[in-house]
Amino acid sequence: MITTDVQLRPQPGSVADLNAQPGFGAENLPYASFAPYGEDPRLGVRIGNKILGVAAAVEYDGRRSQALVNAVLGQNLDGLLKAGRPIWDELRAMLTQQVTSAEAASSLEVHDLRDVSLFMPFTVADYVDFYASEHHATNVGRIFRPDQRPLTTNWKYLPIGYHGRSGTIVASGTEIVRPKGLRPEPKGSPTFGPSRKLDIEAEVGFVIGGAAPQGEVKLADTENHIFGTVLVNDWSARDIQAFEYVPLGPFLGKSFATSISPWVVPMAALSCASIEPPTRDADLAEYLDDGSARASGLDISLEISINNKLVSRPPFASMYWTPAQMLAHMTVNGASLRPGDFFASGTVSGPGRDQRGSLLELTWNGRDPLTLTDGGKMCFLEDGAEVVIRATAPGPSGTSICFGEVAGRIVPAT
Repeated sequence: MITTDVQLRPQPGSVADLNAQPGFGAENLPYASFAPYGEDPRLGVRIGNKILGVAAAVEYDGRRSQALVNAVLGQNLDGLLKAGRPIWDELRAMLTQQVTSAEAASSLEVHDLRDVSLFMPFTVADYVDFYASEHHATNVGRIFRPDQRPLTTNWKYLPIGYHGRSGTIVASGTEIVRPKGLRPEPKGSPTFGPSRKLDIEAEVGFVIGGAAPQGEVKLADTENHIFGTVLVNDWSARDIQAFEYVPLGPFLGKSFATSISPWVVPMAALSCASIEPPTRDADLAEYLDDGSARASGLDISLEISINNKLVSRPPFASMYWTPAQMLAHMTVNGASLRPGDFFASGTVSGPGRDQRGSLLELTWNGRDPLTLTDGGKMCFLEDGAEVVIRATAPGPSGTSICFGEVAGRIVPAT
């Protein structure tokens, strides 16, 4: 893992020297699947507003291993995810050296982002969505169960999650068709029709590499499986969800679309964002007990904008359950892992009103409408609404790590 200032200082005339921008410097180097117009997709890595072809960079390096060559030949991250941690580290070291080297600059394949298309960065295998924010879970409990304890009895003992629909994970920029389903009515039977309470969920997602066919990945071994992170908007139809989710949980209210950002930020870029998670106030089972583990929380700051208005700044640092615990819990029963498996954190919400990661919380289920830039009021998403989620994390020596954005626009039900 490249973390020292000496290794990250670009030489004059290097690709990083000429193109790096705050958030997208040599300390970041997020991956994407891209194609210059008229060409086939390939794996790329970002520096500033440029993207480099990874296969060409590997071909340039005379010390490359054949395993590394094979890992980057495809259209996206799939081959690299299968290759495992040693190859991930070898490639990151190689790319960092090349983008900071003046000698390599003229031999790299460099494209302006305005001249390329971006695609899904990896092929999603299985998808699990968690419910890891204590503040979000508490708010939801207070909204829907005002006369009961906000958190369910199990919440502090395990990271609650559900198995999602991998086939409806879509790339940022994909239009979101308003879903239809059964909606509860104040009186009488439910009605069928377009969701009246279409919502957002600002989340952070984690891309899995390597394999664990026997399952049970220990906390200490999760770093060998979590390749990188993306931003997630897990769109939610609150009315459909409310009618269907008891007793088995989310289904049609969630499965119609989940958007992810095109840039996969490697975990190696987030070494300076590692923090201690919140204090545990329940005794954890051994497989979840991170009391003696290295800090595995993440200091990621999110921003949510709707129709160009900033409405919230959720802090991932406040999440109760860490990515390592989520992965350990996913596999403790023997469930296997495959390259391309994916899990998301669940809605990221902080303690403040302006730190809530969903409209359900921001408007308190419609009781307190948001005021938009044009003076209009909104409780849930209208047709035509555009949602953009961005995020940053601290990098080495005062730099920042930018995640780009995940964006989507609501279009009417078909």
